[in-house]
Amino acid sequence: MENPIIQFNTWYQEERSLSKVRIPSACCLSTIGQDGFPNSRFVSLKETQEEAFIITGTLNSRKGRELSAIPKASITFWWTETERQVRIQGIVRPISNEAADAYFFQRNQDSQIVSTIFNQGEDIESLQQLNLRFEKAKAELQDQNVNRPEQWSGFRIEPIRIEFMEFKATRLHERTLFTKQEGAWQKTFLQP
Repeated sequence: MENPIIQFNTWYQEERSLSKVRIPSACCLSTIGQDGFPNSRFVSLKETQEEAFIITGTLNSRKGRELSAIPKASITFWWTETERQVRIQGIVRPISNEAADAYFFQRNQDSQIVSTIFNQGEDIESLQQLNLRFEKAKAELQDQNVNRPEQWSGFRIEPIRIEFMEFKATRLHERTLFTKQEGAWQKTFLQP
């Protein structure tokens, strides 16, 4: 395949059809920290769209601040069932408010409440305080629509490099690198 987005989608669907994991969309997002160190965490891929990979989260979290300050990121997928890895590097752009609304309303109410009442990654006094605050908000918002908070949105990662690696028992892993140059994908093969 000469289009890496099509190849990604094919591999992703093959893994999803075989996978028994609860969150098959999990991927490792790496950002450039404001202290100069790389920072990685697992997030859930929402979808691929118009040659971009969409993730969501809070803008005032460390992840959100880092992506806003230095709009470059990588995401890495490891798929156990098919023994494949995909590494993507790209430029980060915010999604529209309309898209953020749509993704937010796809979430279950507990997730919506958590995003509304907490500041992701900030210190708390105790786990008991966290649970009490959540249960209070849940009781108040029972059977109501939860509005998307302003600080919750998402990002488009527009790839400039995508590397596919298929593991082989012989250790002669097949590695293919796509690099975007002047709007077109260039394909090369890498040694294992």
